[in-house]
Amino acid sequence: MSPEDTRIKLVCTLGPASATPKMVRGLVEAGASVFRINLSHGSPEDHARSFGLVREAEAGSGRALAVLADLPGPKVRLGSLDPDPLRLQPGQRFQLRPGGPGDARGASTTYPGLAGDLREGDRVLLADGAVELVVTAISDGIVETECLRGGAVSSRQGVNVPADRLALPAVTDRDREGLARMLDLGADLVAQSFVRGPDDVQELRAAMGDRQAPIVAKIETKPAVESIVGILGVTDGLMVARGDLGVELPMEEIPLLQKDLLRSARAAGLPVIVATQMLESMIRAPRPTRAEATDVANAVLDGADAIMLSGETAVGEYPFEAASAATRIAREAESRGGDYRAAAPPCRHTGEAAAVAHAAASIAREHGEAAAIACYTETGRTARLLSAERPGCPIYAFIPDEATRRSTALLWGVTAVPARTPADTDDMIALMDEGLRERDLVRPGQPVVMAASSPAGRTTTNMLKVHEVGSPVR
Repeated sequence: MSPEDTRIKLVCTLGPASATPKMVRGLVEAGASVFRINLSHGSPEDHARSFGLVREAEAGSGRALAVLADLPGPKVRLGSLDPDPLRLQPGQRFQLRPGGPGDARGASTTYPGLAGDLREGDRVLLADGAVELVVTAISDGIVETECLRGGAVSSRQGVNVPADRLALPAVTDRDREGLARMLDLGADLVAQSFVRGPDDVQELRAAMGDRQAPIVAKIETKPAVESIVGILGVTDGLMVARGDLGVELPMEEIPLLQKDLLRSARAAGLPVIVATQMLESMIRAPRPTRAEATDVANAVLDGADAIMLSGETAVGEYPFEAASAATRIAREAESRGGDYRAAAPPCRHTGEAAAVAHAAASIAREHGEAAAIACYTETGRTARLLSAERPGCPIYAFIPDEATRRSTALLWGVTAVPARTPADTDDMIALMDEGLRERDLVRPGQPVVMAASSPAGRTTTNMLKVHEVGSPVR
């Protein structure tokens, strides 16, 4: 079996452990179709080099690979510390200051206005919640805290405070600079960090100007959870970023919240990524824990389009093994987990294109011999609608535009295939037939369900056909 036999997609974060030609090629072989470049870490030169490595791997693999540019967002981080890491003890006093060097008495943060947004009694978490502080006093821009739960903190680690208090803009100057660089390079998808509501997504879209790229809204704040309906109406995809989300909300709420977010995204027909600590132990170990394997399998069964590896591939000691393990676990859950898979949302399609996609998936499921669904699309919308239906067979999307092919790399079950622009509907059916046979995707004589617009590319998806591969186009 090849990685393409796995319906759920794998997102791998590039970093010092994986940003080499050999390792990127290895991650592609292990199943990665999307590569995340985290703009919170590394230099612009590092980001450009990682981008180039993905494009080189794409050329060598013949597969559409997408680059996901992950913006820093309005994240508050600690400044430099000495010693680094620094261990805080319960009862220890610790200042959060606008500037200056960090030591055992306190540290600066990247947000000079933090003191104006906090109140006495507020809880402040460091290092993804490992260390808990409580605000005891605020004076002259300095936040005095007491450590309630001790632990080690390092330079540049996150400072979590109530998101609805922060006056930071949704799109920071650093975001705009990083966004411009990544759009210059040709990023296929943009992840927006610390979204609080639909207006934040609209602000990022406006910042793109005439260079629009699909936006993946990262759900990692309580306000985002409360505004999820509005966010789904303006974003192109979701990421359930469980790290900061688990800091903002009680950890016992996260498992069911993940299921709710996945269900909502599927009902809206949008792709969703499950992220953070999927195989965390593999940063240091060659095998995942049983609990981690279960976590990956549950993301598959819950209906995620993609799972994402972060530190496992960015800084871990076993990036290839982590990617391979994720693919193997996902494949097993897909092949044997049908009885446990989340139910599809009820059909509420009102638009013609969505109704055709629903019908195509239904026919493919009911037609036991259907080998695949094939679609011709110039915008990728038909592929997205088909993916949301979760048919029990592969979806081959014939797409002329290279950038559009890459944007579908996140969609469950979709394999993008290069295509020319057809002259008419018969030519469109013929090119799909020819493409399936030439690439050995479907054998002659096997039936496939075809969905597209007719006339080709000039209307919404309105054509549905069961076609026997290799037969004359009639």
